[in-house]
Amino acid sequence: MMNLSEGIKFHVDMDSFYSSVEVRENPELKGYPVIVGSDPKDGTGRGVVSTCSYEAREYGVGSAMPISKAYRLCPHAVFLPVNMKLYKQVSSKVMEIIKKFTGKFEQVSVDEAYLDPGDSVKNYDEAVLSAQWIKNEIYQQEKLTCSIGIAPNKAIAKIASDFNKPDGLTVVRPDEVEQFLSPLPVSKIPGIGRKTNETLDKLGIQTIGDLKNFDVQILIGKFGKSGLRMYQLAKGIDHREVEEQNEVKSISKEDTFDEDIADPILAEEIIDILSEEVHSSLTKKKYLFKTVTLKVRLDDFTTFTRSKTFVSYRSEADVIKKGCKELMNQFIRNNGNCKFRLLGVEVSKLFKMKDGQTTLTDFL
Repeated sequence: MMNLSEGIKFHVDMDSFYSSVEVRENPELKGYPVIVGSDPKDGTGRGVVSTCSYEAREYGVGSAMPISKAYRLCPHAVFLPVNMKLYKQVSSKVMEIIKKFTGKFEQVSVDEAYLDPGDSVKNYDEAVLSAQWIKNEIYQQEKLTCSIGIAPNKAIAKIASDFNKPDGLTVVRPDEVEQFLSPLPVSKIPGIGRKTNETLDKLGIQTIGDLKNFDVQILIGKFGKSGLRMYQLAKGIDHREVEEQNEVKSISKEDTFDEDIADPILAEEIIDILSEEVHSSLTKKKYLFKTVTLKVRLDDFTTFTRSKTFVSYRSEADVIKKGCKELMNQFIRNNGNCKFRLLGVEVSKLFKMKDGQTTLTDFL
């Protein structure tokens, strides 16, 4: 008989993290649409939305949206600047709570993490009790809510954590995977944005069930390796393991946009946000890096990566930002004006700092 704990994965996702922290710090904002990002400048701002409250989302506002569009959709919202120092502090406390749960822990951004309980839970009923404990502890200690997905693998757990937000807990047992996935729109699969969704729609694919039953060779012809990956995820296949800190080879963060980004200034704003989130994970895990990598996916689904390696190990957020912006500028110079549907930032060639090590002197 299969040990169910071998296939149980958790995905913990904080609810509208930045804006929720802002509301916690300023309770008078509760119930109002709150948008965290660049200064909208009465609709003329050129930055982007970092995140927004659920009240703002009801007006169509979303992360990575141009701040000028967010202002047009919801001009009466409360617009706040990004306070990354505060968010990192809160994130650190939240992750410490999650790590108290036994098993493997993998933080993937300031507001989300995967867990593999291993032998600490024997079945899905025990997994639910553990998830409820995590949710209660985070709320009691930090007055913030999170949503948790529990499933046989990481991909399904991530989809499940988004199924009943905010403050949700969704469980997908092995015999429920097909029933859970099939009716969902294909856009629920991580990495499928508006452009991919439109292309799939033209192929007659609206749901994950449609995708699962489609000819995989046609998908590969249209999307390359991404087509095979989408097909596998539609069938509930994901062999990735939860990677503990000592297994980390790189740290990355990427965003797929609902609307293609053509403005280089907007692209740089997004690179700044992604770099801050990567740096937060880097600092939390106590790593130095030598290589920064920029990932871009264009509106025709072609994907490119460009990397820069430094002579010595580095740790600064500004180095990540500057390096990726230089790579972006080089890419634009070589390829002309582009429309980006995805941007990603990664650091690699990592070095684990020893306990108590706070400077780079030994590595320069």
